Amino acid sequence: MKIPQRLQPLVEEGLIDEVLRQLTSGKEATVYVVRCGDAVRCAKVYKDATQRSFRQSSAYQEGRKVKNSREARARGKGTSYGRKMQEEAWQNAEVDALYRLAAAGVRVPQPLICYEGVLLMELVTDVDGEAAPRLNDVELDEATALEYHAGLLQQVVLMLGAGVIHGDLSEYNILVGSDGPVIIDLPQAVDAAGNSGAAALIERDVGNLAAYFGRFAPQLLGSEYGKEIWALFQAGALVSGVELTGRVAADDRPGDPQVVLRELALARKEAREEADRARLEGS
Repeated sequence: MKIPQRLQPLVEEGLIDEVLRQLTSGKEATVYVVRCGDAVRCAKVYKDATQRSFRQSSAYQEGRKVKNSREARARGKGTSYGRKMQEEAWQNAEVDALYRLAAAGVRVPQPLICYEGVLLMELVTDVDGEAAPRLNDVELDEATALEYHAGLLQQVVLMLGAGVIHGDLSEYNILVGSDGPVIIDLPQAVDAAGNSGAAALIERDVGNLAAYFGRFAPQLLGSEYGKEIWALFQAGALVSGVELTGRVAADDRPGDPQVVLRELALARKEAREEADRARLEGS
């Protein structure tokens, strides 16, 4: 096929020898199957911020480090330099998370290099050696659904043990490889220790898994694995292979008003940022 413009620099640098086909086009990127020497890999081409439907809200940005004070000021003011730095940070977050999670034994694609806004990485394949399908495209029976759900919960545990929360986990960013589910799409990954919304994000990720697999195994509906995992994490008792029940003891303690106020402030901040972006895009 014709070489996409964004992949041309990688071809010129000898990182890609041939673009075989487009694999997917999603809310944040377009993915191509490419040949690199004798290996077949995938190239994830990130879309510009104005083209993405997934916004870089402060809920995901909180806790991420910046290189220096100049970058922090520029990103805060929304200058062209600041937006460029924010784009690079958004892309590098996925690369950093993939390396971090792969080292922790999490089933994610092996990253190779991020160059000119393109992430070159392992192509996850199915039992026939073809590009692995997304979970939502696979028919499941009850036993397989329960097996995949239990396995993915342990992947979430490993991720949290590495200090990472996916932040957007669902059946649409899980591939079914030859050895089972593989987690993908991590540019919005957050630091569990540095993000005040971490508990809500882990509960949403795990809740999404229960809702999907609950279509095939209704006994998963109403489970509380997210709360259980977070409680174990906070107690320092979250370890690989931990036995999960999906139940947590009722908490009769009164709510913390400071937590509520912090969540309200975060919501207002996100609304202001969205309004500012809309004005910038319309100007």
